[in-house]
Amino acid sequence: MKKYSLKYGETSQDIMIDDQQYDIDVIEPNYVHPDSETISDRIVAQLSHPIGQFQWNTSLTKNPDTKIAIAINDKTRPVPHALLLPPLLNYLLELGFNKEQIIFYIATGTHLPMPSIEFTKIVPENIIQQYKIISHDCDDEDDLQYIGNTSRKSPVWVNKAFYEADLKFVIGNIEPHHFMGFSGGYKSASIGLTGRKTINKNHSLITSPSAKVGIYDENPMRQDVEEIGQMIGIDAALNIILNTEREIVHVLFGSPLSMMEKGVALCRKVYETSIDKKYDLVIASVGGYPKDINFYQAQKALTHASLITKENGTVILCGECREGSGSASFEKFVEQTTSYQDALTQFLSSPFQIGPHKAYQVAKLLEHIKVELVSALPYPLANKLHLQSSTNLQDVFNRIESSLPNAATIAILPKAINTIPKFME
Repeated sequence: MKKYSLKYGETSQDIMIDDQQYDIDVIEPNYVHPDSETISDRIVAQLSHPIGQFQWNTSLTKNPDTKIAIAINDKTRPVPHALLLPPLLNYLLELGFNKEQIIFYIATGTHLPMPSIEFTKIVPENIIQQYKIISHDCDDEDDLQYIGNTSRKSPVWVNKAFYEADLKFVIGNIEPHHFMGFSGGYKSASIGLTGRKTINKNHSLITSPSAKVGIYDENPMRQDVEEIGQMIGIDAALNIILNTEREIVHVLFGSPLSMMEKGVALCRKVYETSIDKKYDLVIASVGGYPKDINFYQAQKALTHASLITKENGTVILCGECREGSGSASFEKFVEQTTSYQDALTQFLSSPFQIGPHKAYQVAKLLEHIKVELVSALPYPLANKLHLQSSTNLQDVFNRIESSLPNAATIAILPKAINTIPKFME
């Protein structure tokens, strides 16, 4: 017997499996060592030598009315703002800007706006005390401005104050994304600081075969994000790439498109993992808090795990989901469905909406695999999602073990949300 430990919220869940009876592979990206240079020095070096066409316009420092807008991620993203923001702010101040000219915008997308009492979850206290911080609300039409449609017909409604700033920056991390291909770059503002109409239309591209993890250039959803960002006029992006231990291994700053071109290549080197077969059972951890803060976020790991699961195989998804489903519209939609097949039918016959799209993603997977959920979700809620649910990983495995084929192949994904499976040719 061998014990495997998977992250679950801020703790872990253990499982014992007979490694003599089953063919077991632990699949995760290789550990990439961070650079020995301090994070602050690496950020300053990047700020001084931007990637692409971005150049610091020092004439703006002479105008006390210059407004600087900085988009930062909300509590659902593991972006280490405490490490990234001080060097950037010091750099801006040294250029001649003052604190009153700088405003932070929390890029919530369709998530609920963060109340000010929660700002300490993502930003150091001293920054909260010295700078203005605004949490975006995608449904507050008074704070949105329409600036036109993309070539894919997404109507672009953007946070008006952010759009009107003279210098616009986005802060974030580049990592695999289950349908956007990769996070990072313009996305923090193109999705995080736009209106619900914009996000709904962009996310309606989810039915494209190219809207998948690891696809960038041919991904219509991701390329729509790039176009939205250009329309907004974002000047530069400061992005990082984390390793499997959430240590910063790469820092990039510059024009968002040039930065992403370099960043995607580096991200592949960190997260792509060679696979030579599919598995009867995949046991996947979302990666712990905050990635498994709710099912809305945890579902991303399910998509990744499904990529290496055999037809009619099983995925056990381990994610705490301490904040429930994470989407009232998601819950409302599934309450009206009787099965995953019904969810598919209703979704495809209705106008696209954020929230129900999660039900669509899960239902598409349930056409091909079985899913067992290990989480803190109440059973009635999990049942609404058309999922089997338990609070204990070992109990789930014990219950389904008899249904596994002899000499079953089992994959353990300790960090499923950050694993890009690459099948060997």
